[in-house]
Amino acid sequence: MTIRITTLDNGLRVVTDTMAHVETVALGMWVAAGARHEPAPRNGLAHLLEHMAFKGTKRRSARGIAEEIENVGGSINAFTGRELTAYHATVLKDDVPLAVDLIADILLDSTFVEEELQRERGVILQEIGQSLDTPDDVIFDRFQAIAFPEQPLGRPVLGTEATVNAIARDDLFEWLRHRYVAERMVLSAAGAIEHDRFVALADKAFGRLQRDGGVTPPSAPVYAGGDRRDTDDLEQAHLVIGGEAFGYLDPDHHALAVFSTLFGGGMSSRLFQRIREDKGLVYSIYSFNAAYRDGGLFGIYAGTAGDSLPELVPMVCDEFCKVADDVEEPEIARARAQLKAGTLMALESSHSRCEQAARQLLIYDRVIPYTETVARIEAVDGEAVRRVARRLLASAPTVCALGPIGRLEGYDAIAARLKA
Repeated sequence: MTIRITTLDNGLRVVTDTMAHVETVALGMWVAAGARHEPAPRNGLAHLLEHMAFKGTKRRSARGIAEEIENVGGSINAFTGRELTAYHATVLKDDVPLAVDLIADILLDSTFVEEELQRERGVILQEIGQSLDTPDDVIFDRFQAIAFPEQPLGRPVLGTEATVNAIARDDLFEWLRHRYVAERMVLSAAGAIEHDRFVALADKAFGRLQRDGGVTPPSAPVYAGGDRRDTDDLEQAHLVIGGEAFGYLDPDHHALAVFSTLFGGGMSSRLFQRIREDKGLVYSIYSFNAAYRDGGLFGIYAGTAGDSLPELVPMVCDEFCKVADDVEEPEIARARAQLKAGTLMALESSHSRCEQAARQLLIYDRVIPYTETVARIEAVDGEAVRRVARRLLASAPTVCALGPIGRLEGYDAIAARLKA
């Protein structure tokens, strides 16, 4: 990798990753502002702002933004998460100045016209409604809410109907003023990019970004765990069982990735082979870990027939506990190979490299060489995997179920099965 980083006078970090033999550039602005930074009455504010950024500026209409980028064959988009919001574009190398100008325009000079705000609220309410009609979306938001009750990390990224309707135009400007500040933003580019020229474009476009907005960082999450069950007339039962995990800065972060991969990360994983292939108890089953800067969650999702729950749950818990005591080198090696391949394959994507550099600067204050990442993956051994399993089993479980779940055993029984 050819990584270069420059910090502008206002504190904005500009990072480039030059890739030979490509003709395009992926670039964007990553902002350390997401759903976990919102006040409870304005849950959904970060996501609404991301939508509104494309609805018109002092120089461009919403249609003009779309047409200018598509006139050159490029694309522009954005997403909101619990800790980050990103605005990103992909263009041919000669069109980088246009892409930088567009992103600067929507972040610094959006007008947030009241009529557009009313319209976009309606769009987001439809998005919320659609998610509520999708059980395997609903189950994860509820799992998050039970794990982190009455906390920002437990609230949905989209917000709720009540909170979205309560967000005013002034709230958007206030969020920009206090959260979109130079020190908590990274402008990143990967592909056919020349660092010095990109820095010059960045300085011209973003030099007026304000410094620290004077807000305190969010408090560390406090995991609670617990149980939520919602009986519904669905074809499938949706079940998530999990618990407290650990964040990006934890020494076991890579060991957790290896554990999750061998346990439930693919068709060769224990969960897939023993529960779907050998027993045919589920259509879908996998494990996941959601990492944040200062904490995280681990979970197992299963979609199954309600009548299969009495056999499924004891098997899932049994397999989980087994990993804490018995893990074989071939499955660890296979999981390491999967993660290593994913790391190296991502190097072929300019968008992946652009996003990785930005995220790592915001999380670690440096861009981590892929050789270091691979070395950390390769260093994970059986003892590390067993240690991670024991750490995960030490917390009280979070159980969330939706659908025909009348035969699901009680929370205390499940918790007793998950004793390492």
